[in-house]
Parts: sequence; structure tokens; C-alpha cells
Amino acid sequence: MDRIAILGSGSWATALAKIILTNVPSINWYIRKQEVIDTFKETGRNPHYLTNAIFDPERINFFADINQAIAQSDILVLVVPSPYVKQELSRVRRSLRKKIIISAVKGMIPDENIIVTDWLHYKFNVPYENLAVIAGPCHAEEIALDRLSYLTIGCRDRQRAHDISNLFRNNYVHTTISDDVEGLEYSSVMKNIYSIAAGICRSLRYGDNFQAVLMSNAIQEIQRFTNAVYLSHRNIDASGYLGDMLVTAYSKFSRNRQFGQMIGMGYSVKAAQIEMHMIAEGYFGTKCIYLANKRMQVSLPILDAIYDILYNRQSPTLVIQQLTEKLV
Repeated sequence: MDRIAILGSGSWATALAKIILTNVPSINWYIRKQEVIDTFKETGRNPHYLTNAIFDPERINFFADINQAIAQSDILVLVVPSPYVKQELSRVRRSLRKKIIISAVKGMIPDENIIVTDWLHYKFNVPYENLAVIAGPCHAEEIALDRLSYLTIGCRDRQRAHDISNLFRNNYVHTTISDDVEGLEYSSVMKNIYSIAAGICRSLRYGDNFQAVLMSNAIQEIQRFTNAVYLSHRNIDASGYLGDMLVTAYSKFSRNRQFGQMIGMGYSVKAAQIEMHMIAEGYFGTKCIYLANKRMQVSLPILDAIYDILYNRQSPTLVIQQLTEKLV
């Protein structure tokens, strides 16, 4: 049986570990801080994230050294917030070329402005057929409660996608497969941006009617951009695209929506980040997509509006008012 390692210790990493342990007898788990590992072993819980999820520590091999975790594993599930991916993997001294790497990072590599699978391919020479992504409407908090959820596994090798999907399928998680890695990954980045937009508009007292129009236009923006990046016969209405965007925009568990609500209430970006104590991937994704789109020049009025609010420090009230005239 392939040895599986979780790389990361946040809520999403904890949720994926919980799912995988329903299908395998044990996992490896890289958690950078030894004191977190010690507490985890004592209590059977992640002390900082998803604390209501209970684990059997006897089924987990913990590592504070990423290279030891990699050496002992065949499949790596990368669950590190996008701003820290380069920093964490800069410690890697072992070849990743023969590893199967599953990216659960719903963000891009800052400064590089490329998706994680492309970066892993160019930086570590990992073949594309060994790279996969996880997408779909699936909040970690609901996984902790065993609530029915749906995941899409994307990989260019469809048989490998099928094999990986078996790792994440159980009685409360349904899985589907896709070979549209680029589309799923870009969509996973962009849905966070539109969740910020939804949060801002909620704080500005725009109602459900407008939110519906906002989301309708948002999925069109995702379709236009993903088609420009990589033209495919993807079904943008599928749960891996539209479903993921809707749950991120509407759910009370969405940190990007929460971040947007705080921006709409008048918080600065810095103040909102400090108060949340969690990463809102959409903040970083906004800049990445905005800069990437300078080359492609796709019409993305909502994305442009959120960039103006977050990075040009323009008034949310004024920017959203101007945006309402551009939506259909």
C-alpha cells in the first residue's frame, strides 16, 4: 500500500487527514512545530485547527522534518497556504520526481503568478501525470461533522485520478474525477476572489437579488479566464467549479467571505488579516490573477473591482457602485 503524507497542519489539512484515515490504516503527517505534535499526541486533536475532530495518534506518524516525511512517503498531499508554499518547500532536499503530489492548495504561487502544479513541475521536475489537485464544495468544518460533501480529483492521468479518488471517498464524501487540472486549479483560486466580493457586498447591504447577479457574472468570469488559459470542453456548472464558488461565497465557514465582510465594514486589509488569525487565500489570489490577466486581457470586471479595493485602496462603496453598472 502506498504511504501517504499530509504536508500542512491547518484546518483543511486536518480535514483531509480525517478523510484519508477512513481508508488507510495509518498516515504520515508533517507538522512544522514540535510543540503542536506533542499536544496532538497527548490529546488526539489538532490544538489549533478543527479541534472537534478526534484522531487516534497511534495511526499517525508525525514528523517535524519535512525531508523525513517525504522520504517515508509515496504520495504527498500538499496542504500549505499558498503564500507559504515556496518557504516550506525550500527546505526540501530530496527528489520529488517520483512522488505523486496532490495539491490541496487553493491559491497560486505569489510573485511567480502560476498555479501550484505548474510550479511543482518546473521547480521539482515532477511529471504532470504525477500531479493532481483537489477541488469542490467542501468546507473543513463540515468534514469534522461528517456532513455529506463532494470532491473532484483532477489529474491528467485519468486512471491515477481514479486511484486517488478512492483515498478520499467514504460514506460522507463523494468523489468524481477530471483531467481538467488547469481549469479546476484556476477556478479554485478565483472562487476565493468572488467570495471576498460577496462578503464586501453583504456588508454594504446589497441584498440577495444582487448577490445572485454577482455570482452569475462571477462564474462567467471564471469560464472566460479558464478558456483563455486552457481551452477545454469543461462543464463550468459542475460542482468542482460552480459548486465550489457558491459554497465559498455563501457559507458561514468561508474565511474569504468573512474577510470581504470586514473590508466592506471599513477594516483595512492588515487589520482584517490580524483579527481573522487565518489566511484568506483570495487576497493573494486577486493579485496573482490580476497580474496574469495583464497578458491575456480577459474581461474580468469583478476581479478588477476587488483588486482596486484591496490593492489600490479605493472605496468599497464607490467601486461596487461602479461595478453594478457593468453586470448583466
